[in-house]
Formats: sequence, structure tokens, C-alpha cells
Amino acid sequence: MTSPQTTPMPGEELKAEKMPGHWLLARLGKRVLRPGGRQLTDRMIEALDIHPADQVIEFAPGLGDTARLTLKRKPTSYTAVERDKDAAAMVERLLQGPGQRCVAGLAENTGLPDAAATVVYGEAMLSMQAPPQKSRIVREAHRLLKPGGRYGIHELCLIPNDLDENTKLEIQTALSRVIHHGTRPLTLAEWQGLLESEGFSVQAEAHAPMHLLEPWRIIRDEGMVGALRFAINLLCNREARRRVLAMRRVFSKYRDHLAAVMMVGQKQEEVPQ
Repeated sequence: MTSPQTTPMPGEELKAEKMPGHWLLARLGKRVLRPGGRQLTDRMIEALDIHPADQVIEFAPGLGDTARLTLKRKPTSYTAVERDKDAAAMVERLLQGPGQRCVAGLAENTGLPDAAATVVYGEAMLSMQAPPQKSRIVREAHRLLKPGGRYGIHELCLIPNDLDENTKLEIQTALSRVIHHGTRPLTLAEWQGLLESEGFSVQAEAHAPMHLLEPWRIIRDEGMVGALRFAINLLCNREARRRVLAMRRVFSKYRDHLAAVMMVGQKQEEVPQ
């Protein structure tokens, strides 16, 4: 097994000015990369109600922060689906027990069998996809779940629901430019509509401000030691500091229209013919 010291970070081969924003933050020591922070992730896990009888699939686990929370609940099985080989290697280090594995694959086409899970979730990934891709990923979650299974998302969202299309496009363009990755968040109503259109009934929902790079959120998510490490790394890397400050300025500029959402949908029970 690869040691923690030798496992490369995702995107490590890229220069700071080129890599996607989430991997840049990870390189600087930020481990919680979800838009609503650890608190909203905790609420998603609680709403999913993962217990020892569950079979869990996680889409794009990233650095494995949420995987740790899931594994503490000791589900019967846990499968991570990760396309990035470096992220997959980091997650594999966490998987020590029976029924725990990480497979290479895409969230929209996992290659896993039908009805293989009772719980599926993914965080901070749908926001990065174009509308058709969003639908394919949610549809794949539906296929993987047994009837009555739960699907959780934790994503960036736009507020209010009646935000005009020009402002939506402006925000999406600004986010994509500064993060160096296509970013297409939806409104709360649109996220709910997406889940419902693919056969889910939304059972739980929670919101949080988009404060990913606010000092108090960094301390809450990373702890004092982690926050200090992040700050030192930021001060020591001029180009990374420029990128992070640019991201923070965009988040601040659109603070009235950016938030984070957690939703849990249930796959409807099949009606006997």
C-alpha cells in the first residue's frame, strides 16, 4: 500500500495557476472542500441515516473526508467511485475492513450492478456538470438504489428561486473563470426538480451560507491547527495566494446569491403489477 507520505495529491502535476480551485485548496491543506462545510455534510449523513445494514456507494469521494464519517457508522459495505487516480489512492488508505473498496469509474456510468445499494451520495460534483450530465448522474444513483433507498447531495446553489437568467449566467461565468472548472449551480427549486424528475421524493433539505473561504468557516471545518497550516501555506505561495484571494472575491461579490444545499431523496417503492 502507498504510504501517506508518497501518495501524490490530486492535480499535483499542475502549476498553481492552472489547477482546478478545489485541488489547489487541497494542496494548501484544506481538507473540507464542500460548499456548506462540515456542518452541512454532517446534516446530510444524519438525514441519510446510515446504519450497519446499509450498502453505501459514494460518488467522487475526493480526499475521503465524508468517507470517514460513513465508515464510522459501520455499513455492511462501502464502495467509492472515483475517476481521479490520486484521489482514489488517498481514499483506498481509509478502507481497511471487509466490504470496503474504491473502484475507478464515472458517477454517470459506474459499471456497478442494478439495485446494489441502499444509500448513494455525492457532494460538490453535480454543480460542476452541464445539465445533461447532472441528469445522467442522478439517474445512475436511481439505478443503483434498491426501492426505498436514499440519495444524498450537497451542492452549491443559487438564491432566490426567481433569480433572473442573466444574473445566473454572470455568476456561472465568474465562478468558472476563477475556479478553472465549469461551474453551473442551480436554484433550490431546480435542485429539487432535478431529483424529482429522476424518480426521487425529497425527504430532507437544509441550507447554509457559501462561506467556504471565510476565516471562521475554515477554523470550524479544519480546526485551529489545520486552519493555521492552511494560512501558512497560503502566505508561502504567491501564485496560490493570488488564486485563492480571487476566488474569495467572487464568493464575496455574489454572496447574496450563493448558498449551499443538502437534499436527501428517496427512491420510490415499486408498485406491484
